[in-house]
Amino acid sequence: MYRIILAAILVAASTLTPAVMADDDQLLRNRIDELESQQREFQNELRKLREELRKREEQPAPAPPPAAAAPSDERVGEVERKQGVLAKEVRRLRESLVLPDKKELKSVYGLGPAASKVYQVDQGLSIGGYGETHFRNEVSDKAGKDDEFDFLRFVLYFGYKYNDWIVLNSEIEFEHATSGSTVSAGSGSVSVEFANIDFLLHPKFNVRGGMILAPVGFVNLIHEPPFFLGNRRPPVERQIIPTTWRANGAGIFGEVLPGLNYAAYAVTSLNAAGFSKSNLRDARQKGNREVANDWSFVGRLDYEPIANWGWTVSGSAFVGDQGQNQEFGPEEMRRKAGVFTQLYEVHTQVQRHSWHFRALGTTVLIDDAGLLSADPEVSGPIAKQMLGAYAELGYDILPLILPTTTHSLMPWFRYSWLDTQNDMPTGFIRDRAQRRDFYEFGLHYKPIPQLVLKSEYRIEDRQRGTLPDGLQIGLGYVF
Repeated sequence: MYRIILAAILVAASTLTPAVMADDDQLLRNRIDELESQQREFQNELRKLREELRKREEQPAPAPPPAAAAPSDERVGEVERKQGVLAKEVRRLRESLVLPDKKELKSVYGLGPAASKVYQVDQGLSIGGYGETHFRNEVSDKAGKDDEFDFLRFVLYFGYKYNDWIVLNSEIEFEHATSGSTVSAGSGSVSVEFANIDFLLHPKFNVRGGMILAPVGFVNLIHEPPFFLGNRRPPVERQIIPTTWRANGAGIFGEVLPGLNYAAYAVTSLNAAGFSKSNLRDARQKGNREVANDWSFVGRLDYEPIANWGWTVSGSAFVGDQGQNQEFGPEEMRRKAGVFTQLYEVHTQVQRHSWHFRALGTTVLIDDAGLLSADPEVSGPIAKQMLGAYAELGYDILPLILPTTTHSLMPWFRYSWLDTQNDMPTGFIRDRAQRRDFYEFGLHYKPIPQLVLKSEYRIEDRQRGTLPDGLQIGLGYVF
């Protein structure tokens, strides 16, 4: 079924064309041709004027009176000035084909503001990015951990707008500053986080193909540091929703009604061999020679009930087999299993005046969890159901102190709850340590919208005891 859906999407991409497409590229080139033609006219006039002046200077006698020569001198200066103005304008227009003017950072098609820059240019290359660095101070020697200062991420967005309806967008991420190991830690990595081609056919119907960010939750789509609270991403959106989560595939997206947006993709499934008792993170294939025996559907709806009020309600679903034609179970009873998996989540957000509020709830349902749990090569036992939820609240207090300020200082608090072993298959006992509560609070300071300074403290409460945690301070930015 998923292969049929994918084939239909690809056929639609190849046969549908926009109803109306203004060729901005051609208009720009026509303007350049017009200005260059004027430049040539000025150059010819300048050459004639200089030739006239040269002949006057070569006349043996009598010398032309200064008053007679003055008009030609003034005309030469005027023509040179106009030619210089035209040359600058032609250069600016030519550069705009490749390096577009700076645009406002705002979210487009649900992506982060920096990742959305390419959609706001007329044509050509777009470069953006973000980075974040964290310092962690252990407040208890009992934790057995060292203080740590990590340049966590440096990310570059490269986009190219071929014309007004075909767009390439991509994200390349450098983690932990180096791909080699150091004396104090393991190696970092370089990864392509997403890379897709968009065919912007109509506001209600567009096509996307390539390596796609799964449109699930808050942070998987918008994970740029200034736009989420805290240095660490919410635990629920790391353990149950395995942010950052991407997969190869294709699909459609658009705005069917004012304030109602959708996305629907057929993507390669997770690999159930990577499921664990605490999360789904190791099941991600990350675009690397993905096993594609199984495909899944992932879809999302976003609704803004009141225009420009700052309130959105959203939900998403990920459904499909994750077994990838593999055998699971104890050695003497191994058999192929579909491992049909369903992930559902709903979330809402209010960002109005100085208030910030987010809430999210999610569940994962896993078939064949008993076979996975009995497999010695799987990090089990694997639950039939995982649950998680969180809510966070922040308020920008700086306008109360400095009414005319453009800075932002937001104290915030987040409560998260997750249980990755909520319901176990018959014969397996849940690991009570996987039932966790998190209490996080901190400060979020922005001197400008593109730069943030963060500090936070987290308490993790498990059924087997409270774990000490550290104070974390970070810097994040986008460009």
